[in-house]
Amino acid sequence: MRLAVNEHWIDVAEHLSWLSADHNAGAVVNFIGQVRQQNLNEEVTGLVLEHYPAMTEKSLTGLIEQAAARWPLLRISVFHRVGALVPGDPIVFVGVSSAHRDAAFEGARFLMDKLKTQAPFWKKETTKDGDRWLDARACDTDAAASWD
Repeated sequence: MRLAVNEHWIDVAEHLSWLSADHNAGAVVNFIGQVRQQNLNEEVTGLVLEHYPAMTEKSLTGLIEQAAARWPLLRISVFHRVGALVPGDPIVFVGVSSAHRDAAFEGARFLMDKLKTQAPFWKKETTKDGDRWLDARACDTDAAASWD
C-alpha cells in the first residue's frame, strides 16, 4: 500500500510501474482527478484543499483496508494533494492492481466513491465572484452509499 497527502504531485509513471511490478497483476486501474475550470455554472480560478493530517490519513487508511478486504487487490496507491491549486492541476490519484480486471475496476471505483464523501478534506473554490466552500454533491453521496 502507498498513501500520501501533500502539496506536491507524484510521478504517475513511477506509481504505475510500482502497481504493475507484482507479476501476478493482470490488471492495473488508475484514476486521476483534476481541478475543473467550470463548476456550478461558474468559471473556477482556484481551489484550496485543507485537511487535518492525522485524521485524513487515518480515514484514507481505513478506506484502503476496506477495499483490500472486499477485493483481491495486490497493490493500492492513493495520493491526494492539498494546498492551492488552479484549473487543470491534478488533485487525486487512485491506483490498484489485481489478477483480474473486475476486482481492479471495482476496487478503484470504491476508493474514489468513498474518498469523495468520507475523507476529511475541505475545499474552498475561487471564482470571479469570490470564494465558496464546497459540500459533497448528492451524486457523490449516492455513489458512496451504493457500496454499503
